[in-house]
Order: sequence, then structure tokens, then C-alpha cells
Amino acid sequence: MPQRPFNQVDVFTDTPYLGNPLAVVLDGTGLDSDDMQHFARWTNLSETTFVLPPSDEARAQGADYRVRIFTPGGELPFAGHPTLGSCHAWLQAGGVPQAHTHIVQECAKGLVTLRRDGSQLAFAAPPLQRSQPDPALVGQVAAALGLEAQHILASQLLDNGPVWLGLQINSLEVLLALQPDHQRLKALGQKVGLVHVDPGHTATTLVARSNREARAFGQRSGTVGHPVDAPGLTVRAFAAPIGVPEDPVTGSLNASLAQWLIAEGVAPTRYIATQGTCLGRHGQVFISQDNTGQVWVGGDSVTCIAGFVHL
Repeated sequence: MPQRPFNQVDVFTDTPYLGNPLAVVLDGTGLDSDDMQHFARWTNLSETTFVLPPSDEARAQGADYRVRIFTPGGELPFAGHPTLGSCHAWLQAGGVPQAHTHIVQECAKGLVTLRRDGSQLAFAAPPLQRSQPDPALVGQVAAALGLEAQHILASQLLDNGPVWLGLQINSLEVLLALQPDHQRLKALGQKVGLVHVDPGHTATTLVARSNREARAFGQRSGTVGHPVDAPGLTVRAFAAPIGVPEDPVTGSLNASLAQWLIAEGVAPTRYIATQGTCLGRHGQVFISQDNTGQVWVGGDSVTCIAGFVHL
């Protein structure tokens, strides 16, 4: 079996083993979909990616590499932490982007632009389609989660490649105490993202934490915020239908939550979301909306394992 360069990267953290791990096969040439799915099932991580040369059409549009993204249960058209982690691994392995100002990734969803901001990478959130979910679905999901109707402030179906049922929860304590029935969620076939917004933050507030990572973000963004003791948003993601009961830190979900909640005036245009607390992680997702309305989703990545895989 060929020996292929391989990294395992921790994403949305600058401290190893506190974020969301990602397996990256840096040369996926010659592997078919079954090979990739088999290996992703074996790694048993929320996602495993395979880096490939871009298609000719995508290269002509500026793409630097192509990535295929697999969960243990299937292939995804796009996902956030695999986008950041794959780009981190590609750059660290010597990848040189066509443009000096940004990197362009090809995936099944299309082309995704990334930019470097100090130690962080950030991706441009793909266009979002959102709609009101069927109340019956919301009721069934709430029952599987152990939520009462009064705990849900708002709900949306969010589609930026992956489809999430987004639920805004009125209590941080309730959110963190949830112990879902994952078998019921799997039977419903619906991934669910839950978010609590700290009511102390307004739409013009930069949410920052009083630590080195948050201060660095504030300096890079050119906006000095007022450090607080808690993040602006707290997120949990349940994805039993694709073989991931709870995802530690989820870029695609945070992207769609940001586009939804910023548009509704519920969240500020710059904030930090935390995710993974209930799994013993401390993922931090840096959200910002630029002057054109584009939402950027950023975070640090660190390489924990570097070597080769026989595949």
C-alpha cells in the first residue's frame, strides 16, 4: 500500500487537544470514494479529509487545491473545521497559493476563500439558505433533546451545504445540561445546532475574552473590545445521522448561525463563540462580518500528529 503524508490537526484552538481533531491525508490521488469512506470510518473522527489537485476549471478560477470531506457516515459537500484544518496542513506542507492575499479551496460545494490573519485562518461563509422549519419536526427534535417549548426562542433550517436545524435556547444552564437521546435524533435524520446568546452583548459589541487569543483577535481586527468573563455565544452540535453524536467544534454550523443571528440583530457583527465544553474541549470560533456583509469564520489550528499513513 502506498505511503501518503498524513497530519492530525486540532482546529479552533491554539492549545493541542482542546479543539476538534481532523485527519488530513495530504495526497488523496488514486483513492476512490469507497477507499476514502473506509479510512474515515476507521479514524472515527468527526471528519477526515483528502487533499487533491484542483480540477482544471477550478484552477482557472484560482483554486489552489481540492478537498474531499468524509464523516464516519458519509461525504460532506462542505464543512468548516475541515476547511480550516486542511488549509493549515496544506500550507504547513509547503503549499503555495496562487494569490498572495488569500487561499482558494475547491470542495463539492464549490470554491471557498480563506485568508490568513496572524496565526489564524478564516473562511468566507458560503451563501446560506434558511427557512422556517416544520413545527412538528421542531417538537420531535425538542423531545429527543429533552427540551421544553419555553426553552426555544427561535428556530431555523440552515443550509450552507450541510443542513442544520438551528435552535436558539433561552438558558445557558439548560443548554449545557442537555443529554439527548441520540438514537431518536438519528431516526429523525436531522442534525441539530443549539445556541445561547449572552443577552449582555449588543449588535455593536465586540465580544472578547480576557486571554491572549481573544486580545490578539481584537488587535488584528483593529477593534478594541471590552474583555468579559464569558463568550458571546455558546454552541452545541448533535449530528447522530452522520455518525457523530456530538461534534466538539463545528465551523459550518457556526457560519450559518452567524449569518442567521446577525441578520436578525440577535448577535453582534463581531463575536467569539465557544463550543465543546460538555466534551472537555474549549473550542473558540471567531466571527466577523465585513463591510460587504460577508461573514468570516476563523480560528487557530495546531498540528498534533505528523507522519505517513499506508493507504
